[in-house]
Amino acid sequence: MSNAAPSRESLEARLDELEAEARAYLDESRDADTAVELDQTRQGRLSRMDAMQAQAMSRAARNRANQTLQRVAATRKRLDSADFGYCLDCDEPIAPARLAHDPTTLRCLDCAAARE
Repeated sequence: MSNAAPSRESLEARLDELEAEARAYLDESRDADTAVELDQTRQGRLSRMDAMQAQAMSRAARNRANQTLQRVAATRKRLDSADFGYCLDCDEPIAPARLAHDPTTLRCLDCAAARE
């Protein structure tokens, strides 16, 4: 793998991919937030609990997709700044492979691991 910084075109293409994936998920899961019915004649208590759990998981995934869209938009604004590609915490360059995989990342691998 090369240590060269990813090109602007490849970063924009990856941002386009991330945005398309997030938007597609949001479109597919649009109906997931509908209320779970309380009619126990149609489904038992456990089935209703499963439906509520699935709804909560879908809501969390929709939140992650919305966060991805926000990160993509913020990255597009930062792309031309002198700070792009440098870690928010230590100001060291972020590994080119890490940026190529996720241009929205704000931290180098060491700082990201330290925050977990």
